[in-house]
Amino acid sequence: MRNQAALIVAVLIGIAVAIQSRLNGTLGTRIHDGVAAAIVSFGSGLVVLVVFTLVSAARRARMAEVVTAVRTGRLKWWHCVGGLAGASAVASQGITVTTIGVALFTVAIVAGQVVSGVLVDRAGLGPSGRSPITARRIAGAAIVLAAVAIASHSSITSGTNWLFVVFPVVAGAATAWQMAVNGRVAAVGGPMSSALVNFIVGTSALLVVGAIVVANRGWPGALPHEPWLYLGGLLGILFIAVSARIVHGLGVLLLALATIAGQLIGALALDVFVPAGRHLNWGVVVGCVLALVGVWVGRRGGTQPGHDQGGTE
Repeated sequence: MRNQAALIVAVLIGIAVAIQSRLNGTLGTRIHDGVAAAIVSFGSGLVVLVVFTLVSAARRARMAEVVTAVRTGRLKWWHCVGGLAGASAVASQGITVTTIGVALFTVAIVAGQVVSGVLVDRAGLGPSGRSPITARRIAGAAIVLAAVAIASHSSITSGTNWLFVVFPVVAGAATAWQMAVNGRVAAVGGPMSSALVNFIVGTSALLVVGAIVVANRGWPGALPHEPWLYLGGLLGILFIAVSARIVHGLGVLLLALATIAGQLIGALALDVFVPAGRHLNWGVVVGCVLALVGVWVGRRGGTQPGHDQGGTE
């Protein structure tokens, strides 16, 4: 896939992530349990992927290739646990979005993605090898962090727990690493196998956390009847499979930056036209615009992936 087309696709899946954030956040609020909402999202996606794999001999064979690659050492075990990052991102949606809004949530998760994307590319964890840490990349990351500070300062009051911002920042950092290892798995078994591995790991982790939550707080509320609230899993499949497909050509940082642009555009549109939770304020708008500037600066500092193939195997 040509880089120009891949960038457009990355922006579109970023918009899908913003929509997923709203859906999972709303579901978490309706059932009073963000972890349970994440389980519903991941679990529904897992069911779709299992059926999709079982009905195709070719996809079953590709999944078997992934298992063989892990057994022989071609893939490391930690290449296959990207679903833990996905689980944390989806859980953060269900827990924080309706409290801080999609826009501020997105700015926070963007900060983690940009900073982590620089480091992940430098370490060569993705399939495209190492990329240098340039002055422009550092500047872009710094601008995005400033955007988070501005957006957070204008939105977090004395009665709001600051962890509602920190959680998506950490989840965003994990997401950049997830893109890298997903690309490794996709290089062996294809993007759908990578997505299936992610959903198996993520759902398993969320079920463990969910059991702990239930033991301490009891069962979540009744599930709502609106079918659109359960589309988060399908959007998650789209994001994981597509990002695993295009990460090799773009590199982790450039992929993260393009999806970030889509997330910011989608988040602002949602908070303006379909508000939920906190009302959008000028601080968040300025933060989003500044984050887009940081994305542009970081993009300008990007290099073509693959020039240094000394990445970790």
